[in-house]
Amino acid sequence: MQYRRFGRTGWQVSEIGYGMWGMGGWTGSDDEQSLRSLQLAVDLGCNFFDTAWGYGKGKSEELLGELIRANPDKKLYTATKIPPKNFEWPSKREHTLEDTFPPDHIEEYVHKSLENAGIEAYDLMQFHTWEDSWLEDERWVHEMRDLQGQGLFRAIGISINRWEPWNGVKAVKSGLIDSVQVIYNIFDQNPKDELFPACREQDVAVIARVPFDEGTLTGKLTKDSTWPEDDWRSTYFVPENLHSSVEHADALKPLVPAEMTMAEMALRFILGNPTVSTIIPGMRKTPHVKMNIATSDKGPLNEKLMQELEKHRWDREPTEWSQ
Repeated sequence: MQYRRFGRTGWQVSEIGYGMWGMGGWTGSDDEQSLRSLQLAVDLGCNFFDTAWGYGKGKSEELLGELIRANPDKKLYTATKIPPKNFEWPSKREHTLEDTFPPDHIEEYVHKSLENAGIEAYDLMQFHTWEDSWLEDERWVHEMRDLQGQGLFRAIGISINRWEPWNGVKAVKSGLIDSVQVIYNIFDQNPKDELFPACREQDVAVIARVPFDEGTLTGKLTKDSTWPEDDWRSTYFVPENLHSSVEHADALKPLVPAEMTMAEMALRFILGNPTVSTIIPGMRKTPHVKMNIATSDKGPLNEKLMQELEKHRWDREPTEWSQ
């Protein structure tokens, strides 16, 4: 495993981190299997784990707490997210700070997340939705600084809505946050336009999420893929999205080197951008852990392939199904 500096915090985090959403209640989740996968990741050098209260109403945070207690001799960096008060993902332009993150709500859920994990402090506390307009209401800053001063977390971050990397640039430039979590992959390359330059300028860490484009970039989805009704992907991969996603993935298949899977290519493309501090693929099974973490030692792709993949940028606009 290779490690990268996590922005101004100076933390050395594994460049392949661990996204824990799937453990919070996706169809097919199994706690014992999840804990085996988490422990294997630790054994292989992963030290950055990203969760949220919203992942199963604290279920994923509870699993993270178990992992920490099972590894008292290791420094594992913990990141979670405060849910918006209106429990609406993604946020919308008309949402105010009072609708989403008023001070009393921030305090309540910081404590809930700590209780769920059974720990005294998180390394990173993030807002699970974000609107740059909230910078105009300084109450969130004062509340977060107060809680940070109490030692409840070490750094502050935001998680940006799907396909809206522009809606976080002002927050980065404000100097008030330490990290930004954003979708960045072969298709979603637009964070490179404005967001990444701002992060480099302000020394803000970048957490790259959704590296496989919700599974599309594994190359395993087909236009006939289906999910149970209670699985969120059943509402995300509506025919309009599924068919287009599969077609874009199929266009990449001729570029996958003979000795490589599409999933490995997808991760190594992201590793090729030094602005990224860590990537957080979801890994519910041990084979996924082994495969994803192995990409770190293999390093970035060659320059020719990187240039070819850059041509597959796919700029999309949020819709009612994009969540």
